[in-house]
Amino acid sequence: MKYTLLFMLLGFFSLTVQSQFGDLLKKAKEVVTGDREDLDIAGGLKEALEVGVDEAVASLSQDGGYFQSPYKILLPKEARKVVSTVSKVPGFTNIEKDLTKKMNEAAELAARKASPIFIQAIKEMSFKDASQILMGNQDAATQYLERTSRKKLYEVFLPVIQSALDEVNARDLWKSAIDAYNKIPFQKKLNPNLDDHVNNEALDGLFGLITIKEQAIRQNIALRTSPLLREVFARQDQ
Repeated sequence: MKYTLLFMLLGFFSLTVQSQFGDLLKKAKEVVTGDREDLDIAGGLKEALEVGVDEAVASLSQDGGYFQSPYKILLPKEARKVVSTVSKVPGFTNIEKDLTKKMNEAAELAARKASPIFIQAIKEMSFKDASQILMGNQDAATQYLERTSRKKLYEVFLPVIQSALDEVNARDLWKSAIDAYNKIPFQKKLNPNLDDHVNNEALDGLFGLITIKEQAIRQNIALRTSPLLREVFARQDQ
């Protein structure tokens, strides 16, 4: 009787241990699977963002990238009054056309500095960020990039834009126009900040194009050019 009870207890203990081990193994598999899904989601989103960023930067940083696109940078509102007035002064007939071309050339040069900053923001994306982006609005990825990188992009762009504006003599041209305008009697003295305007317009255009690239990948299956992209964005389509 004593031995029978002992065997029964050992058998019960063995079954309990096996059951607990089985539960632990199942949980371990779930964790591993979950980790793999996390990596897939984050990896797929990062790949999609890198594709969109690369295409946007390449498009806008080429010669005529801004000037010949819907993101063409125009003069600030205050500056239009200046150029409208000084265009009547000899030597400034084509001032608006010349300044607009030079501003866009400066933005095209600055855009070439964007990729490393975007790549850093993409690398720092967490799984939580990736999940929210995947199931978020059509521009959720762009919003993430703008939130995490716009300030840094502004800081990096500004000296490049200032240098580029100088390289194409835009700031000298602008100063000449301002000086001519401010010499006209009864005009309120003006000096709109051309550098800041070009910088913000350049960034607006860049994020605007990234939004279009993001929406295209979300909506067009043919643009999901790798198995990982197809697998990850299929979850969004469900």
